[in-house]
Amino acid sequence: MRKIKWALIAIVVLIVGGFLHYTLPRHDIVRVVNTYQERQELGDWTRIFWSKPDDLSAGLINRDVQFIQTVLPNGKPRVFRNEDTGWSWPPYFKFDTANLLTQAEDLKSTADAPKWAVVTFYGWRNEWLTVFPNAISIKPVAGPDVTVIPWFNIFFFVFLLVAFLFLRAVWLQFRERTIDPALEEVEERWDAVEDRVAERRGRLSRWLDTWRSKKR
Repeated sequence: MRKIKWALIAIVVLIVGGFLHYTLPRHDIVRVVNTYQERQELGDWTRIFWSKPDDLSAGLINRDVQFIQTVLPNGKPRVFRNEDTGWSWPPYFKFDTANLLTQAEDLKSTADAPKWAVVTFYGWRNEWLTVFPNAISIKPVAGPDVTVIPWFNIFFFVFLLVAFLFLRAVWLQFRERTIDPALEEVEERWDAVEDRVAERRGRLSRWLDTWRSKKR
């Protein structure tokens, strides 16, 4: 049972951790090299990795998607999609795809004269599933060594910790005031029932002993 318990906890942690890792914003310092638009096929189940800014997206098999090609400071490529999130999940309320594309175009540069920018994004990159992270914003920075502090994530996890401690305190108080007294009352009643049963068994045993003595 203990192994099953820890296995279930590990599964829950993986699911919640994966959900948060996909949804929460992250930051990459990159150099923009190109932007383009390409028609993408929306698979049956991989559709969840693409935005749904309007009702028509649910019925489309494919659609045109904007992409931003970038290079990390270590030379590795990083490709972002540029889609509005609208009012759907995750709740970034992104409606400025055209503006973001313009900003990315303005930040294009070469390796000889690089312009560095920080891209805020969510999602994963998976080449096998043709999945791309979605760029939320792009801003120029002084260089590739700039430190970006993830303030939103810090505040989010602090909020989660405070909420957890608050709910834990509420639960402990509820348990102390309501559940524990109820359990103690049930336990006392159960003990009283056991005492009555034991007493009656004793009486029955003594009554049977009187009959046994007469038989002798």
